[in-house]
Amino acid sequence: MTIRLTESQQTVVNHDEGALLVVAGPGSGKTRVLTERVRRLLKQEGEHFRVLALTFTNKAANEMADRLAGIPGVDERAFIGTMHSFCTEVLANRGKSVGVNGLPNIFDSYQDRKQVLLDAVRQHSDLKRELENAGDSRSQSRKVDQWLKRIGELKNELVVPEMVEDERFARLYAEYDNQLRASNALDFDDLLLLTYRLFEERPKIAAFYRRQYRYISIDEAQDLNEAQYRVLCALCGTEYFNIMMVGDPKQAIFMWNGAHPKYLELFESDFSAKRVELQENFRSSAAVVAAARKLNDDYSVEGVLPVEGVVQVDECEDEEDEAKFILTTIQELCEHGHPDVEGEITLEKCAVIGRNKFVFGALQSAFEESDVKFYKKLSGTAVQSESDVIAELELALRLLANPLDRLHLGMLAKRIGVTHSIQEIYGNASLRELTGKQLLTQLKSLSGTSISLVFTILESLGIEGEAFNFQKALSRIEELAVSFPTEQRALVLQDLGEWKKHWNAYLRSESGGAHNISSFLSQIALGTTQQPNEDGVALLTVHASKGMEFDVVFLISMNEGTFPDYRAKGASLDEEQRNAFVAVTRSKRLLYVTYPNVRLMPWGDFKQQDRSRFVDKILE
Repeated sequence: MTIRLTESQQTVVNHDEGALLVVAGPGSGKTRVLTERVRRLLKQEGEHFRVLALTFTNKAANEMADRLAGIPGVDERAFIGTMHSFCTEVLANRGKSVGVNGLPNIFDSYQDRKQVLLDAVRQHSDLKRELENAGDSRSQSRKVDQWLKRIGELKNELVVPEMVEDERFARLYAEYDNQLRASNALDFDDLLLLTYRLFEERPKIAAFYRRQYRYISIDEAQDLNEAQYRVLCALCGTEYFNIMMVGDPKQAIFMWNGAHPKYLELFESDFSAKRVELQENFRSSAAVVAAARKLNDDYSVEGVLPVEGVVQVDECEDEEDEAKFILTTIQELCEHGHPDVEGEITLEKCAVIGRNKFVFGALQSAFEESDVKFYKKLSGTAVQSESDVIAELELALRLLANPLDRLHLGMLAKRIGVTHSIQEIYGNASLRELTGKQLLTQLKSLSGTSISLVFTILESLGIEGEAFNFQKALSRIEELAVSFPTEQRALVLQDLGEWKKHWNAYLRSESGGAHNISSFLSQIALGTTQQPNEDGVALLTVHASKGMEFDVVFLISMNEGTFPDYRAKGASLDEEQRNAFVAVTRSKRLLYVTYPNVRLMPWGDFKQQDRSRFVDKILE
């Protein structure tokens, strides 16, 4: 199939050697040119190099992989994934010198990381005293949150404990890391920090990857933070320049997480990159583009679709009235269609976007009462099991994969009533030689007469070393659940459905290889198995909507204090306006902007609301 490209798009696709910066606005076809360039490179006759294509979401990686699926041997010749998944592979294969042996065990749950920090604090009297001086339990919890946030910021700045001037905080940071390592675990920020250290301290390893990957492509480069940019610089060294970055400073909406569009300029300067701008918009109607221009004066569009489209602002009495309007409009559009939308309008062509997850309550209730299908896009990757049975199974899987995991060993022991200390559970065994299966056998022997159901389920796994058949365990749970009380059975079956999705996604991604617990849990932690069921209307936060597009978009709760957020000042207010720009440009044809005059507050009072300043801009 021949794909028609504009002159500027063709310039990107045909680019060969040397650094390239592509500044690509919304709807300008950046995914197409990224994919087509990789396709062209891989189809060069007589060449056997590999291509590294890094994206910022698993969804984007999957889309690129799907588009390239027809190229013979593409799985062997291209790594397509997120920065964190690439770092995980690097550390798994080459990470011994920075303390990583084999596939990293990632603590993906925020509560797990918080517990690690708490355990570290409680082992040192002065740190424990400082925490107690913070006040009541709620104040202490906030203090730990602040500490954990600061540690994450330091890691994203590639600052290790030895570089921290505040001696007490340096020790807190170091003890947190020590506690992680005691459980043979890393957090997400370690993946970047340790990969950077590896490339810097072992330049031969960086050179190995430069030889392996002749070309590197980075998508959504405006979302790079310090650690990510420095990892790329350390990988490239001083002589490698075959790197392409694609980004748009107008869509930089992750600055709160350390990202900054300045890295686009740094890249252009550091790598003497050629610059190409893609200024067409092949996604959005003229009305949507006009609304986006009002939110960003620098948004220059050379070509737009010959479709007028709709931008409509609707004032609503309250959240229930807003929900009713959205529901009714979606039903009418699905029934009658719209002349500016090609073909039938289905629920899957519609999305509702809000600034945060708290604005969807009334709308979700309205959808549920009307039987309109919808789905939410989750922002996290950690699995949240609600039933005791599945939660215990998850803990047991972690221990099978990583018998040194003291944190989750303690959690499982507490759940099944084992009162022995961690050291007593390990016994006299050499920790480095103890297998996960042996550890769980020891735990089972200590549980006495109240042997947990989890051990019955584990017998179904067919574990040989790390190889296992998870489907057998899931089937066993389903059999056992028949005898559970109604409420317990409902929770178990709900969790079971989620784990089945993760397992099936894992099987698809590892169709040709051996299945083992470590790689399964690693893919869950990295979010690669989290593929939401995209049936029905999408309910998305602005950040979750990044990279997506829909024929019909409802931008809801456009009130001062909600969008923009009440905390936004100065630079963060500028970022809020970029958030609004991103939300608007998710629409391909029709955009409905709504706001309630009155909102029900969490404490039960009704509060008058003012219309967002961004609505005023759109109406100018």
